[in-house]
Amino acid sequence: MDNEIFKALADPSRRTLLDYLHASDGRTLSNLCIPLHMTRFGVMKHLHILEEAGLVATRKIGREKLHYLNSVPIRQIYDRWVSKYAEPWAIGLTSLKNDLESETNMENKPRHVNRIAIKATPEQVWQAITDPVKTSKFWFNCAVRSDWEPGSAFELWGPEGKKRVEGSILGIDPPHKLVLSWQYLSFPEAAGDAPSRVTWEIAAHGDFAGVTLVTVVHEDFEQAMNSANILENGVPIILSGLKTLLETGSALT
Repeated sequence: MDNEIFKALADPSRRTLLDYLHASDGRTLSNLCIPLHMTRFGVMKHLHILEEAGLVATRKIGREKLHYLNSVPIRQIYDRWVSKYAEPWAIGLTSLKNDLESETNMENKPRHVNRIAIKATPEQVWQAITDPVKTSKFWFNCAVRSDWEPGSAFELWGPEGKKRVEGSILGIDPPHKLVLSWQYLSFPEAAGDAPSRVTWEIAAHGDFAGVTLVTVVHEDFEQAMNSANILENGVPIILSGLKTLLETGSALT
């Protein structure tokens, strides 16, 4: 997979597309043609390579197909090839911060989309994200608490015995979908944020047996911009940790 990512990043046109999505996520094909001055077919070929490498995720909203920067593979490349050689402060140079102001005004348009492929079954992924023993190994040491019924509370508790996140179960369809309201309690800068929404989508890969695609969508955060910034940087680490735990049995850090 590393080879596919490096190959995708080697082309300057594809790097331009990623920069454009970094500046403002959730763009249509027509919009992405603007910075490259090439045909739609040419842009489609570049987007296909980026999507195959996992660097771009797509969502169908109405009649539009929207494209999102998926920073999870870049985070994995950083962990594998950069962090062990770089000084700790270098992470600030590679953090991806999407522009939270979209140029389109579609209702209910997802804003942040992160996706990862894990060599595990959907049932194993579901068990990992709902088991407090397992979440404490990849979710920044937080143990999840819920009775997993629609409308019930959802909480993340830190090892110090403090509740860090609270919300509720907005929708649940084991082992395929979990929709949560989300509000931080442990970050002072997010104290005034309204609840936003986090959706976990879990589906068996269509082409590879024994592989599951896990997608995390954060949306409805117009009144929770600080929470959005925290999740934008945190979700790729959580997904990388989930993958490492399920594939190796070890924690990422």
